[in-house]
Amino acid sequence: MEPVTLRTERLLLRPLEPRDTDAVLAACQDPDIARWTPVPTPYHLEHAEEFVLRTSPAGWRDDTMYNFGVFTREGVLAGSMGLVRIGLLRSAERQAELGYWTAPDQRRRGYTAEAGRAVADWAFTALGVERLEWCAEVGNEGSRAVARRIGFVLEGVQRSKITHRGTRRDAWAAALLPSDLGRSTVTPYLPAPEHRTP
Repeated sequence: MEPVTLRTERLLLRPLEPRDTDAVLAACQDPDIARWTPVPTPYHLEHAEEFVLRTSPAGWRDDTMYNFGVFTREGVLAGSMGLVRIGLLRSAERQAELGYWTAPDQRRRGYTAEAGRAVADWAFTALGVERLEWCAEVGNEGSRAVARRIGFVLEGVQRSKITHRGTRRDAWAAALLPSDLGRSTVTPYLPAPEHRTP
């Protein structure tokens, strides 16, 4: 996949570049990012260089992860967002997962939800995604709030889903479908009938 750039009213989403390394390094010093995401801890310059210079470009090149740096129009790094677990993207399932973190000084401004809606729209229209998933460790209220603002519908708790720092953890699971945004899919969707409990 050739890397793409997306724009929203307030944001520029683009592949990370070498000049972004210091901003990624600074953001990933945040204890909340270390607590809820699989970034190395402690997070050093070599980790930022690996992510910016090698991991992110390889994801685009090898179709394993489509990662964007999320920037304000003034060029400040607001976070990182991407489509991950895209192994089913080119199968009949047409699925991907949305992952993200937000720089601590850019939180509570709506940037991550705004970026997430742009990536979801791109995934549905340009890539033909028919189910976009989100998961986070149970307790990650910030990530769940963002997912809900994007439009994800919570589907439950997956037991022992995430391995984080050597421990298996339960995860909240949610999905966003094209139909949630008024879009159609190539594959017809037949929802289960509603069951009423007596």
